[in-house]
Amino acid sequence: MMKSISNCILPILLWAGACATAVAQEYRYEIGAVGGLANYMGDANPSNLVHGLNPAGGLVFRSNLNFRWAISSNILVAQVYDDTENVKNVFPGHEQTAFKNVFMAVTERIEFNFLPYSDKFAYLDTYQFTPYVFAGLGATIIRGAKGFLGFQVPLGLGVRYKVKNRLNVGVEWAVHQLFRDDFDGGSPSGTDLNDPYRTNSGLFKNMDRYNTILVSITWDFGTRDERCKTYL
Repeated sequence: MMKSISNCILPILLWAGACATAVAQEYRYEIGAVGGLANYMGDANPSNLVHGLNPAGGLVFRSNLNFRWAISSNILVAQVYDDTENVKNVFPGHEQTAFKNVFMAVTERIEFNFLPYSDKFAYLDTYQFTPYVFAGLGATIIRGAKGFLGFQVPLGLGVRYKVKNRLNVGVEWAVHQLFRDDFDGGSPSGTDLNDPYRTNSGLFKNMDRYNTILVSITWDFGTRDERCKTYL
């Protein structure tokens, strides 16, 4: 699934880079909060995108390069939980196990708006509403006796709407691909699902991941200087 998602989103970002215009936003930055749900996908949940949803929340800081492009820094704290009670697969040498982990994710991403996004500059065909896609790189951390630290690549899509000057709301979905298979560790029994079949792992094969569905509220600030305004 991760491979098919990347095959869709990454070409869009490459195409966007070739055709984007260099028109600046009125405000340089956004800051705000995100909240929503997260769920784990791995050996105990190989395909259900909405199974085991748990709360998630965090902060976002966005640098608007122009009407189309932005770079955002994100901090998210979330919980994931699952068990193997109803899993049809039999894991060799593993008893029934359950885990519950609270993790923190720190991510840098690049975002592309399909429509020029602003509530002003109508002569530039801007819109208060736009769908967008994003990709990035980050780290996921679990503190505790077992612990976890791993890279993750987020790929996702969403929509955002400028309610009024400076105030934005958005909804997005993302899959965060990890490059380890022990994100589902930390069970009370001490067992985990780290490569239970003892198969060779590839870049996206036999690796855990998690999904997020988030609502964001952000506030614009940092007016550009007069030279930039003239450039508009």
